[in-house]
Amino acid sequence: MNHSNNSRARQTVTPPLRVFLVEDSADVRALLAEDLAQIPGLALTGFADTENDALQQLRRQAWDILILDIQLSQGNGIHLLRKLSEDDKLADKLKIIFSNHVGNAYRRISEQYGVRYFFDKSSDFLQLHCLLEQFGSGASLR
Repeated sequence: MNHSNNSRARQTVTPPLRVFLVEDSADVRALLAEDLAQIPGLALTGFADTENDALQQLRRQAWDILILDIQLSQGNGIHLLRKLSEDDKLADKLKIIFSNHVGNAYRRISEQYGVRYFFDKSSDFLQLHCLLEQFGSGASLR
């Protein structure tokens, strides 16, 4: 009996964490998508640039991590968070704000709707990248 085949059969491949991006700037979206493609263990599964499109897609498809901006071309990230918090299947998912709107009021409101991480687009890109690397390498989302 070949034991190496049996041990390979028992090994399971962990699927990548699915990241959904809500961002209305095509340049920022491209930058984040390029960055995510370089992080093992993560896969960009979709994006939206409006609140309505994001809500429809997030309810339809599977995702593990949501990265969203507060200001969108239609609607905003806070309204989206409120709607997601009302859906039992989506309320406890990992949500990360990546925005230029980083005042304390936005942070408090975001936390009320389940946001655990809040990053400033102008200065925290590396910190966001490092956090995503941790999740990609197996750190718990909880």
